[in-house]
Amino acid sequence: MATPANERLIITIEDGIAEVALNRPEKLNAMDEAMFAALSAAGDALATHKGLRAVILHGMGKGFCAGIDISLLQAFASRIEELRAEMQAPPAGRAANRFQHPCTVWADLPVPVIAALHGPVYGAGMQLALGADFRLCAPDARLSIMEAKWGLIPDMGLTKLLPGLMRADQALELMLTARVLPAEEAATLGLVTRLVDDPLAEARAMARAIAARNPDAVRGAKALTRAAWPGDDAHLALEARLQAAIMGSANQIEAVMAEMQKRPARFAE
Repeated sequence: MATPANERLIITIEDGIAEVALNRPEKLNAMDEAMFAALSAAGDALATHKGLRAVILHGMGKGFCAGIDISLLQAFASRIEELRAEMQAPPAGRAANRFQHPCTVWADLPVPVIAALHGPVYGAGMQLALGADFRLCAPDARLSIMEAKWGLIPDMGLTKLLPGLMRADQALELMLTARVLPAEEAATLGLVTRLVDDPLAEARAMARAIAARNPDAVRGAKALTRAAWPGDDAHLALEARLQAAIMGSANQIEAVMAEMQKRPARFAE
């Protein structure tokens, strides 16, 4: 199975191993609405794919994902009220809204998901990587929970995906500062599983090793880990509620304008 190269994702499945490649290299795989939709659809399709043993997420070109497309943020400004309502009304029977689901769907897959990270892994890209069970990271990669740069909070499933990996104070510092971490520090903090020279090759080797194990035990081990470690669907609605109040506010708009104009922000108290 393969997906045409002009699509937002290139998906191949061979010997029970699916590879899902973000395919917008000219934009460092920045997420637009088409990418959001493609990731959600791919995750949903793989959840029911018979014989699946493991999934690999990676990015084409020079990076995994540079975050949300700035043009999408600008487009959102014209329909803030619609977005606020949509964020707080996920589809029936699902805890995640359409902006969270592209990241959380990978955590919900019954099989292990391995993210191969290189180049920038920023904002939405960081939250997508957190949706994987393992993050194999190139030594020269750079990672950031970057939403504060745009006056926002991380709201793509971070409360489900991060708590089992990091201490709360360390996570909060990264959320507030939006600073970019070198790969070595990210590994020390627990944001990545380990550093490897060739993340994609290592991810493929890991996927083959997993695929050779009893599939019932593999699925059981993932279910056990996801249930026992902190992080679940409980606070996804809180993410949406808080972000809905912040998005489009005077201070959030000022944060965007200051960033775009490369000047200090002037926030209202």
